[in-house]
Formats: sequence, C-alpha cells, structure tokens
Amino acid sequence: MNGTHISEITILGFGKLQDLKYFLFLLFLFIYLLTITGNAVIILLVSTNYRLQSPMYILLGNLSFSDVLLTTNIAPSMLNVTILGVSTVSLKSCIVQYLVYGGSACMECLLLTVMSYDRYLAICNPLHYTTIMDLKLCLYLVLCSWFLGFTATLIPVLIMQTLWFCGPNVIDHFFCDFVPLLELSCSDVSVAKYVVFALSSLATVLPFGFITFTYVCIFMTILRITSVTGRQKTFSTCSSHLAVVCIYYGALFAMYAVPSGQQSVAMKKVVSLMYTVVTPLLNPIIYSLRNQEIKLAIQKYLSVCRTSYRNLSKVKAEFQSYPN
Repeated sequence: MNGTHISEITILGFGKLQDLKYFLFLLFLFIYLLTITGNAVIILLVSTNYRLQSPMYILLGNLSFSDVLLTTNIAPSMLNVTILGVSTVSLKSCIVQYLVYGGSACMECLLLTVMSYDRYLAICNPLHYTTIMDLKLCLYLVLCSWFLGFTATLIPVLIMQTLWFCGPNVIDHFFCDFVPLLELSCSDVSVAKYVVFALSSLATVLPFGFITFTYVCIFMTILRITSVTGRQKTFSTCSSHLAVVCIYYGALFAMYAVPSGQQSVAMKKVVSLMYTVVTPLLNPIIYSLRNQEIKLAIQKYLSVCRTSYRNLSKVKAEFQSYPN
C-alpha cells in the first residue's frame, strides 16, 4: 500500500468556536455533571429501593447505566478538545471510543424496544403481565440487549482492523465516529460500509418498527377505555418512555438518515451533540418528573438524609455541651 500507516489522529473539535471555548467548556462540563448525577440517582434508587425492584424499573436502571457509559465515553475527550482547540489520540484509542459509543448506542435501541414490549404487556395484556414479564425474562432480555449491542459494533471494528490508514490523520469532529474514521483509510472501504449499513439497519430500523407497532396497539387499547381518568392514568404509565423514544430516535435519524453529502460539518456536530450529550441528560429528567414512583423514592431518600443530618447535629451539640 502507498503511504505511511498513521498511528495518531488529530481531532479538531469546535475549531471555529475558539472564541467561546471557555463558555463551551463550562457548559459541557455542567451538562456532563448533571447527566452523571441524574442517571446515578436513578441507578441508586432502582438498586436499593424494594418498591422499584420490578421489570420496568430494572430496564430504566440499565437505560441510565447505558447513558452514563455513552456520555462518559464522549464527554472527557470533548472537554479536552474544547479547551485545547485540538486533541491528539492514538488510532487504537479512537477505534475503542467508537466501539464503546456504537455498542452503547445499539444497546440503548434494543433496550428501548424491550421497554416498549414491557409497556405493551402491562397495558394490552395486564392479566398475564406478571406471568410473562417476570424478573427472569427481564434479566435475560437485558443481557441479550447488552450482548447484541456490542456484538453488532464489534463486527465493523474487526473489519476496521484490516484496513490501511494512511491519512490525512485529521478528523473534523469532537469524537471518533465510524464515517470520519473510514475517510482516513486508503483501503477499499465498501465492504465495511455495507456491513455497517446492514447492522445499523437491524439495530435501529427493526427496533423502531417494533416500538411503533407496540404503541399502535397501546393507543388502540387506551381509546377503548371509556373514562377520561382511566385513559390519562393508563397513558401516564408509558408517556415517559414514549418521550424518550421520540427524542432518542429523532436525534438518531437526523444524524444517520440524511446522506452525509447533504449535511454540513457544523450540522453533523450539532446533531451529534444532541445525541451524545443532550439525550443522556434528558432521560433521567423525563423519568424523574413524570414517574410518581421515582419521585416518591427521591422524596423518601431526601427525608432520610434530612433526618440523619438532624440527628447528627443533635449528637454533635450534646457532645460539645459536655465539659472537658
């Protein structure tokens, strides 16, 4: 092969916005800390509160863990390139970042599909819900989602290992995505593109079609409920999940459905920010605001913390009142 095999890649980040780099750095850092805090709270609540030990909340806890993995994989390097202007990473590190990013993204698509199936059973087949969606099936579906999500991403990564990367070694993005990486290769990348297109279609289009089908059935069931209160109460059990699906797939299709030649570099970065930064932040906010059980669990923990703090203050005051 002609050319030299590159070992390092320069990421340009937000080069045209260097005048705003301190503002962007603080903004991204604030969003990242909020994202980690919000998702960590949900993971803590689901893992420690016995009232949340049900399939719906176990799936929600895994969704939060996937969001933490996705944003932690992207945010630190994004903060680095934002404050420095450019960032240099090894080719292997760049490929690993894509592996974690793609695996968590595919896993989240599958997990949202499992969550829609859970809501479908709870609303359309409530009498058999507990016998069908038990903890064993829930854990099995969660493990399958993690396994299939990362396997679907590992295949193109293995194909990528056979390619020759001769440069240029510059990516005009803020993280290592698949298409920018392929643009650095001097090899024939047609096979890699076809494989990724097929796998991404299986991991996104089919789950989205299944989610759409389940919600058509859910809406038809809700419309058959005679009382307005009953409709509102039933819809509230799936409204949070529906909002997350709309945000997630809206950003996903905006990023990959439009041909790359018709998207400007700036637009690609904006849509990627929506998908990798904003969506993981919105997920815990949506579930915290719209889910009564989550709000009650948060209120309970805050009450326990306040009581513990008061008791500790009393003990400290009594100890200080004792003579030396």
